[in-house]
Amino acid sequence: MRIVVKVGTSTLAHATGRLNIRHAEELVKVLSDLKNAGHEVILVSSGAIGMGVGKLSLPARPTDMSSKQACAAVGQCELMYVYDRLFSAYDHTVAQILLTGVDVEHASRRENIQNTLTRLLELGALPIINENDTVATDEITSIGDNDTLAAIVTCCIKADLLVLLSDIDGLYTANPHTHPEAKLIPLVKEITPEVMALADGAGSALGTGGMSTKLRAARMVTSSGADMVIANGAHPELLYDIAEGRAVGTRFAAHRQEA
Repeated sequence: MRIVVKVGTSTLAHATGRLNIRHAEELVKVLSDLKNAGHEVILVSSGAIGMGVGKLSLPARPTDMSSKQACAAVGQCELMYVYDRLFSAYDHTVAQILLTGVDVEHASRRENIQNTLTRLLELGALPIINENDTVATDEITSIGDNDTLAAIVTCCIKADLLVLLSDIDGLYTANPHTHPEAKLIPLVKEITPEVMALADGAGSALGTGGMSTKLRAARMVTSSGADMVIANGAHPELLYDIAEGRAVGTRFAAHRQEA
């Protein structure tokens, strides 16, 4: 299969912004093994700003745009250094692609992205994609969050599956952080207004995504013919079961066209 995996800041970094070494190493190990098994893997990785916060020893994620851009510039170097080092240990080559809203909206640029990703996969490389946070700062250039970016990439490259690794096990009947009785929904066949109403807003202090962005991503991906799964990024080994179609987290079923 061709699989897009999106990993959030909350999975990659501790609350301090510093790298969560155990999670990062386990994620890379599993992704490398999936590639060894014959799957094509594309990683959409958050974490540049969060890691920049840690690298610059700032007390918290900044709120002003120039500081966010500075953190992104520092953190992106750190992020790719970590990925390059970890994937090299399993004999896999990584490639960096930084995108903005203009890149995916403009037809010829979008085609260039698709061609580059296709060729990288043919060459056996593992593309690692992030939004270019150092330049994408307004509503025209900014995609806004990496759930949406991952969905765009999935549609663009015609992937079979998108996996969003988050700090939650999946979609629940209510917010499990505030409602202990909430139950996990294992399968969503159609994203109805009732399903959208289950979404909460904010993500973690270091990240930007919430459940509403994940549901919008699911709507985009399933309508293009791919499945999407939300699973807990603290357990990257779940990717084995997800790739084999087993029930993990919440799976959103693709709307496949009948021949």
